[in-house]
Amino acid sequence: MAGYMRNKIRVLVVDDSMLARKVIIDGLSARRNIEVVGYAINAIDAKNKVKQLKPDVMTLDVQMPGMTGLDFLKSFLPEYPLPVVLVSALNLGVFDALHAGAVDFVRKPDSDVSTETFVAMLAEKVVEASKAKVQAPAAAPARAASALGSSVSGRIIIGLGASTGGTEATLEVMKRLPEDIPGMVIVQHMPTGFTKMYAERLNKLCRMEVREAKDGDEIKRGLALVAPADLQCRILRSPMGGYRVSCQPGEKVSGHRPSVDALFHSMANNVRCQMYGIIMTGMGRDGAAGLLAMRKKGAYTIGQDEESCVVYGMPRAAYDIGAVMVQASCREIPAALLRQLRARPITR
Repeated sequence: MAGYMRNKIRVLVVDDSMLARKVIIDGLSARRNIEVVGYAINAIDAKNKVKQLKPDVMTLDVQMPGMTGLDFLKSFLPEYPLPVVLVSALNLGVFDALHAGAVDFVRKPDSDVSTETFVAMLAEKVVEASKAKVQAPAAAPARAASALGSSVSGRIIIGLGASTGGTEATLEVMKRLPEDIPGMVIVQHMPTGFTKMYAERLNKLCRMEVREAKDGDEIKRGLALVAPADLQCRILRSPMGGYRVSCQPGEKVSGHRPSVDALFHSMANNVRCQMYGIIMTGMGRDGAAGLLAMRKKGAYTIGQDEESCVVYGMPRAAYDIGAVMVQASCREIPAALLRQLRARPITR
């Protein structure tokens, strides 16, 4: 029994709400592969408990009295690089906390998210976080990319997919791209309600326009569309020419909705112009098969390298099956993409 217990993921629960703590502790303790080793009611308590209990993963409420979860992360992670899963209401502060080094987040139960769904998602994120690398936020400012201008002509579509660790990794890529980048579609695994806020965050920090995709949106130069949570996002050819996105309910693909595989397969099947596929940090295999299908149709494909990934799962799966043409860090991916965009057209 002792050996079995050592194989469990040791979790410290940090939340000032007694009710929330009970839900989290009871829910995680019911999982065979997770052991809740303790709880803390505030940031100071949490720091002491980490020293005492040495957990593998910490769940952290973003909004707490006194020192907030964000301020705690800023002071805590440089000294104790522990994987942290945020527990958050629908709040922009979660993205600041992710920038401060948290691995991932789940949405608190409310009228749109049931307790059962919350617990299941939290348990999944805890398992993912236990395998993640904790990375400090980037200190160096991004270099401004020069405009592509007339050096890139014709219709081009770029697809990008990411999961765990992807909110910050995708930002690292996007803020290094020019405002006239060819049309992009982004799938980032994220809870319902957060994709719109994430798109707005990217729009403020990046040079191109970024917004949450709506069904029927046209894909065009200088615009990046973020797939809405809980809808499958695919690219279709428009009757009058060009391309648009379809954002519709549907079954999960590769375990996700939206799914990177759903996006990439739609590009392989429907896009008849130049296309580029980028697969980034995340657990599992979502996107690997779709990226391979894109490469077989002539796409140029890029995978995030292991060193810069929070979780080298999705990029590894894609690389292992031959879907990735070049690997690069999230800071180097923009340069690799721009070199190809400025080179001669891809032959098909």
